[in-house]
Amino acid sequence: MMTKRKFTVVDIIILILLTIFGLAVLYPFYNAILVSLVPQHVYAESPFMLWPDEITLDAYKQVFNDQTLINGMKTTVIVTFLGTVYNMLITILTSYALTKDIPGRKFINYLILFTMFFSGGLIPYYLLIKNLGLINNILVMVLPMGFNIMYMIVLRSFFNDIPDALEESAKIDGANDFIILFKIILPLSLPILATLSLYYGVNRWNEWYHGMLFINSPDIMPLQLVLRNIVQDASKFLQGNTAAMANVETFSEGIQMASVVTTMFPIMMLYPFLQRYFLSGLTLGAVKS
Repeated sequence: MMTKRKFTVVDIIILILLTIFGLAVLYPFYNAILVSLVPQHVYAESPFMLWPDEITLDAYKQVFNDQTLINGMKTTVIVTFLGTVYNMLITILTSYALTKDIPGRKFINYLILFTMFFSGGLIPYYLLIKNLGLINNILVMVLPMGFNIMYMIVLRSFFNDIPDALEESAKIDGANDFIILFKIILPLSLPILATLSLYYGVNRWNEWYHGMLFINSPDIMPLQLVLRNIVQDASKFLQGNTAAMANVETFSEGIQMASVVTTMFPIMMLYPFLQRYFLSGLTLGAVKS
């Protein structure tokens, strides 16, 4: 029979330290939610609260009354969906192709790795985007970023670990490379695919850099750029919505935190559904030396 391991003093100390560390990590998120839900006088009395004495949704009403944030949400949802599908498609095809004995494979690998350390510079990049006609176009936040090189290397390593016998038997039955990829390889790769999809989705949801450089129209600004503008100057945001929300009690910190919560909530909801894939996906896709 297996004996249960008893807790020692060291275990208790480690548990206490990890609990304190976990609370230190979680409390800023918790406090942001509370600040977004309380009136100004409650926040003025206790900026760092454990439980609010009074709750109001005025800050969220103010935030969702602003059309710019709604447009930013729509833009970011579109960019996240299209960008994640686009990234995963290119990552899968590139990773699978680089597992094959194709002419110049090592040279292609070196070229891809070269771009991890060197780039053409911001000005040539801007001129390229301008010549492609992507200025002030929502596709500028999708097309230029084909795939993450590290994610591609991890997925390629995973594909290399799949037994060759599966592909050989499929080829004997007359399957081509596309059938092998989509009917055999990908179903066996669900853990790593789910993990990389979530990483790409988070990256796309947090997209703001290309929006800042190439987007001029407020109608297609990404959500993170709208959030940055709100956080930088919440007082102007309040002044712009005073007429429509005259009977609502709001304050700049509440508006900022309501905007932050609104921005991070949708993407955080994906984690519970994909959590079971994380550990297996990351360990199975570990890069071998």
